[in-house]
Amino acid sequence: MASSNSATRGGRLSVRIAYRTSNSFALEAEFEASAGFTMILGPSGGGKTTILNCIAGLARPDAGRIALGARVLFDSDERIDMPVAERRLGCVFQNLALFPHLTVEQNVQYGISKVPAAERRARMMRLLESFRIAHLIARKPGEISGGERQRAALARSLVTNPAAILLDEPLVALDNATRSKILDDLRAWNAAHEIPILYVTHSPEEAFALGERVLVLESGRILAQGMPQDVLATPRHETIAQVVGFENVFDATVGSIAETQGTMLCQLDGSATRLEVPLGRAETGARVRIAIRAGDIIVAGERPHGLSARNSFPGRVLSMRREGVTVIVMIDAGGATFEVHLTPGAIDALRIESGKEVWLVIKTYSCNLVEPSSR
Repeated sequence: MASSNSATRGGRLSVRIAYRTSNSFALEAEFEASAGFTMILGPSGGGKTTILNCIAGLARPDAGRIALGARVLFDSDERIDMPVAERRLGCVFQNLALFPHLTVEQNVQYGISKVPAAERRARMMRLLESFRIAHLIARKPGEISGGERQRAALARSLVTNPAAILLDEPLVALDNATRSKILDDLRAWNAAHEIPILYVTHSPEEAFALGERVLVLESGRILAQGMPQDVLATPRHETIAQVVGFENVFDATVGSIAETQGTMLCQLDGSATRLEVPLGRAETGARVRIAIRAGDIIVAGERPHGLSARNSFPGRVLSMRREGVTVIVMIDAGGATFEVHLTPGAIDALRIESGKEVWLVIKTYSCNLVEPSSR
């Protein structure tokens, strides 16, 4: 596809909106999205889809301004509310909304029916070839696979030469291999067109793989925004920690502070276990919240010696369950329950079973101090 298509480039997307629903849910968001992927993450019901609906014109904000380059899509002060069809946005939602009685060709051409036939077909074929579904042109949605339907839905959205794209978990029902291939196709398409893409996802892996920028929402508010590495790798809020896979979150009290070492010793609530954590803005006796990834916890069959990791304490296996290639092990450590992720090989090597006494080892900097969730 030609990268010189100036009609495709729409400029920076600027959003500042306030929106309240009939059930008193309130959304307030302000951000900008330049060309490339801006990933939107957060708990269900946090306002992710509502933001897309307001930008698309499917929901009307109570106040604010939405602009795409020099074009103002919505401005409550100026009483501007551009019709949906004139916003030049490509939208793909979870249900895809392909017409079941139409072929792939008819579905993809539906939004450009007024374009001359030769150009209409040329634009369609470029996209179908780009997304590797040109051979399905005569098939109907019910006659192709889920991944092929996703590609058809993306092609139908992109064939209109949108100025920006809104994607609401369009690949959530697909297996990892199919999802990865479609994302590669979409990434390649956008490299040639350079327009803003807002992508709602629950997958931190997708956010790291695709996103130049990340927004995290909770209860209608943006908790954090920035580069994925800055926002997701070392979260400073409980909601963000849970979104990116910090399975263990504990309340604790600061017992002592070692400023020269840059650490604090914290007592977990209701437990005899103490954890050394990075030094935070807290005093002795202060209440803190600690988040730890299940995959960052090492399990030993006997008391370990000569380790650099500062946290080492005994525990007892409560339960085990297999999820794919991971074994999820719940371990009681002095009254605090830790979730640990191990491989089947590690389970066999350590002969781990319910009731077995083990030792847990956690590095100091695997313990993240987070702000508590408002939910």
